[in-house]
Amino acid sequence: MEMLSSAIGQKAILPLTTTTTHTDHQDLFFRSVKLKTVRNLNKTCRKMRIQVQAAGNNIDFSDPNWKLKYQREFEARFNIPHITDVFPDAVSYPSTFCLKMRTPVSEEFAEGYPSDEKWHGYINNNDRVLLKVINYSSPSSAGAECIDPNCSWVEQWVHRAGPREKIFFKPEEVKAAIVTCGGLCPGLNDVIRQIVITLEIYGVKQIVGIPFGYRGFSEKDLAEMPLSRKVVQNVHLSGGSLLGVSRGGPKVSDIVDSIQERGINMLFVLGGNGTHAGANAIHDECRRRRIKVAVVGVPKTIDNDIMLMDKTFGFDTAVEEAQRAINSAYIEAHSAYRGIGIVKLMGRSSGFIAMQASLASGQIDICLIPEVPFNLHGPHGVLRHLRYLLETKGSAVVCAAEGAGQDFLEKTNAKDASGNAVLGDIGVYLQQEIKKYFKEIGGADVKYIDPTYMIRACRANASDGILCTVLGQNAVHGAFAGYSGITVGICNTHYVYFPIPEVISKPRVVDPNSRMWHRCLTSTGQPDFL
Repeated sequence: MEMLSSAIGQKAILPLTTTTTHTDHQDLFFRSVKLKTVRNLNKTCRKMRIQVQAAGNNIDFSDPNWKLKYQREFEARFNIPHITDVFPDAVSYPSTFCLKMRTPVSEEFAEGYPSDEKWHGYINNNDRVLLKVINYSSPSSAGAECIDPNCSWVEQWVHRAGPREKIFFKPEEVKAAIVTCGGLCPGLNDVIRQIVITLEIYGVKQIVGIPFGYRGFSEKDLAEMPLSRKVVQNVHLSGGSLLGVSRGGPKVSDIVDSIQERGINMLFVLGGNGTHAGANAIHDECRRRRIKVAVVGVPKTIDNDIMLMDKTFGFDTAVEEAQRAINSAYIEAHSAYRGIGIVKLMGRSSGFIAMQASLASGQIDICLIPEVPFNLHGPHGVLRHLRYLLETKGSAVVCAAEGAGQDFLEKTNAKDASGNAVLGDIGVYLQQEIKKYFKEIGGADVKYIDPTYMIRACRANASDGILCTVLGQNAVHGAFAGYSGITVGICNTHYVYFPIPEVISKPRVVDPNSRMWHRCLTSTGQPDFL
């Protein structure tokens, strides 16, 4: 499917030339033939994508009830686990979360706040949010995602997030733990802060932080950190994580042993795909042992590569912070004779940061992402286009995601602690190849900027601050409602709960046939480098 996605959306763009020769006319003829071939390939690929999706769903489209069957299967897949699945006799209590009366929770009101009338701030368990809102009329529409060859509209509903009227944990009996895993990301402290504040509003007195990721469950010299509103009040004013981060960790059984020993019955896990896979394994092990523990994830990835969500926290800040590096590269390139600026941004397998940063800046001439293959050399390669840009503009700026062009680099087979392949440095490679290419044809002044870790270590901006606040609140609401093995995210501007397996099934990537990538191409004016 990834190969298909790369093929879909490929388009031939003729290079601009200043003179036309007989050879040029021949080239134009052959390229026009190639253009028709590519268009036919696009149509074939789109049909193949539909067939692959249909085959993957095992749908018999000749069955007149296929839509209903598909919706039932979808509902079963996206049904979120609840503690009553394991403990059918679990007792529920009136919620202690009510914003109508602001008196702090005390033992006197342990069963809920007194109120003369019902508070209408709760979410009904049957509330749903549409996962997909575009009714594609044709599989050839840009970015179309179709279930059947006719692109039928099929409703797909997911669970709405928020506080419930009934809760399944007594606040005075809760010991909640928060853990941050993986790499740093803007907004970690914002989420930690809001989880703590919301837990206290429910009436929880025991809140701890597990230091340095999953490692904190097994390392004897890493003591859990007591948390309260007083402790976290101003942590969001700085980047990083109050609790520290790390990759990898002990076995799942050892983590659950530690959870039992510590008396934890709510665990909030902040991390990306690998971290969520660990959270889901912890959830499954707790169910196997019949332990009443709510495990709730908050998706954290600066790359914005988690499935089904509009965006993940930290992404907006990363795009905004990348503007500084891009602007610096532009100034360096624009101020030099035959200047070329290169900026490498984060994005191991997805180019969302590079794409959005290029769109936002308006200063990028070439954007390279992992999802779209390119040639460096040859008549239609990146280097030839850079030559054209220097001849016509006098300067050029290139933005590359860290995972782009890895086929050009030597494979090491090395892995990091999370099991991710260690990537080669595409930025350094581009810099070297550009210098070699232009050495014989007038030279070029090449500047390379790598702001990678500066981008992820900064404080969250206002947009991410709001997202982090609401994600943290809804994580607590989900745990108290008795859900486990879930993660909270934003979908079509609404906050929802997803079962973890659905969001970690594969990484989210840029669709080369999407409108957003087409917009980026329009902004940069770059051709296909194939």
